Amino acid sequence: MIVPRPYQTAAVEAVYEHLRTKENNPCVVLPTGTGKAVVLAMIASDAVTKWNGRVLILAHVKELLEQNAGKIKAFCPDIPIGIFSAGLKSRDTEEKVIVAGIQSVYDKACELNSFDLIIIDECHLINSDSDDSMYKSFLKDMKIINPHVRVIGLTATPFRLKGGLICQPKNILNEVCYEAGLKEMIADGYLSPLISKAGRAEAKLDGLRIRGGEFIADEVSSAMDTDELVSSACREIVELTRDRKAVLIFTTSVDHCKHVAEKIAAFSGRECAIVTGDTNQSERAEIIDRFKGKIIPADLFGTPKPPLKFLCNVNVLTTGFDSPNTDCVVLLRPTNSAGLLVQMIGRGTRLSPETSKQNCLVLDYGGNILRHGPVDMIRVKEPGAGKGGDAPAKKCPQCLALIHAAYSACPECGYVFPPPETSNISRTASSAGVLSGQVDYTDYAVQGTYYAVHEKRYADPDTPKTMRIDYQIGFNDFKSEWVCPEHTGYAHGKFEKWWRERAALGCPVPKTAREAVSLANEGLLAEPESITVKTVAGEKFDRITGWRLKERPVMREPGDDSREIDSEFDPPSNSPADLGVAQDDLDEIPF
Repeated sequence: MIVPRPYQTAAVEAVYEHLRTKENNPCVVLPTGTGKAVVLAMIASDAVTKWNGRVLILAHVKELLEQNAGKIKAFCPDIPIGIFSAGLKSRDTEEKVIVAGIQSVYDKACELNSFDLIIIDECHLINSDSDDSMYKSFLKDMKIINPHVRVIGLTATPFRLKGGLICQPKNILNEVCYEAGLKEMIADGYLSPLISKAGRAEAKLDGLRIRGGEFIADEVSSAMDTDELVSSACREIVELTRDRKAVLIFTTSVDHCKHVAEKIAAFSGRECAIVTGDTNQSERAEIIDRFKGKIIPADLFGTPKPPLKFLCNVNVLTTGFDSPNTDCVVLLRPTNSAGLLVQMIGRGTRLSPETSKQNCLVLDYGGNILRHGPVDMIRVKEPGAGKGGDAPAKKCPQCLALIHAAYSACPECGYVFPPPETSNISRTASSAGVLSGQVDYTDYAVQGTYYAVHEKRYADPDTPKTMRIDYQIGFNDFKSEWVCPEHTGYAHGKFEKWWRERAALGCPVPKTAREAVSLANEGLLAEPESITVKTVAGEKFDRITGWRLKERPVMREPGDDSREIDSEFDPPSNSPADLGVAQDDLDEIPF
């Protein structure tokens, strides 16, 4: 007997309240792994046993059909359940509860007859942009048979790539009646914690073009499927997953999938299986069983097949794939779809106490978390929100004409726009936190240090100024901190401690930011070898929390030229003090 969790009961009550008080169709939003099937089963059971209704449950893949039918049988074993699915070779039509694949029934409403309630699992897959979609066509026919039929949607991602939020007045589903948050579910112990490993470099995918709301597949595949990139990334994957039991890898294409699987096998000495759209059903089922930890017995001519640690796929093991033991998700592909990102990461959020799973490691090589933000903070604007109506435009650098973004050459002066730059994709996993609030500490070697006075824009002339320090950690990459010599209280005490830890012995503590910068540029502060940076996912600014300093300098009188002060103390032209940080961002700093 399944005992519903408190939030599942709350979701069901919210659905009933909505159906009682409103005429439109509600949607329940629950993160992947929190048991949407139980909510579905509770509603179906009540509809049949309490109200003598008839229920149709729609899904798009046979794995979901089997899961939903199993949950309903477990929750209410006395209710007869039928399945209508070509893939499952079943055409039941008479039972009180029918579980059906939309591909099998979209043109067979009359054959199924009347229903009082239709529940759509993974309802984000409804194509609201098309008037002749399978769901719309089927529900239109069902409305003719029973004008009073109500529709309920269940999903973890209530938005589509191009259409925005799926709940709109004009859509099949109209309003979210209940939503549970990902972090809330993790904190309450219903989902596995998510962590991400910090990589030294971040993926840069600005050169990839977008078509139909998503990156162009051929360009993505060409960018990701290089021997150098695949080799480096796979070597890191094997190293970072030595203590992991089930590693699920998402790739860009069939060729890329095969390439990654070969490298994983070579570096790990273990089999890496492949599942693509071309994999036949029996082979796919066997691979998934092995990935879930099962041993496949030997046939007459072979040996037993052991469980799989590594499984590589191309866009097939997202929605509907349930393998709770997955404790690492690898994103070796970028996506412009926030929904797809949530679905991919969601493959690792289920609990698995039987495998002693502690958390799920997310390795993002496609810059997805940086692009969309932590998965618990993803928000999608409604269609038409923000700027609208104007065609996308760009400026010609030669004649300064504003023209449509689609032009490859300026119609005014003939200037030919250069093609997009080739993507510089990282061979290491992104450092971005997969959940808001995730804290990461990263050490960086310091190549140069630059000091400047920071004054907030539009501030009163008497407002205390701060001293800004820019640490160069790459060719054009800087980390910054601010100290407060002109402030009082805690901020000033913190500055005094900071100064005394690195200033030459006998060097006085400056009273102004300008004096502090002058003394620093005289070479009276110890130079840092490295810094430790604290990154909190979802926050705009990193914090420098540690320093490894070189030897303190010897005290000199200001202006003493016994040590030559050359251009190393002048901020370079690409320093954040000159170019790298927008003033609007600096104005958000709370001092």
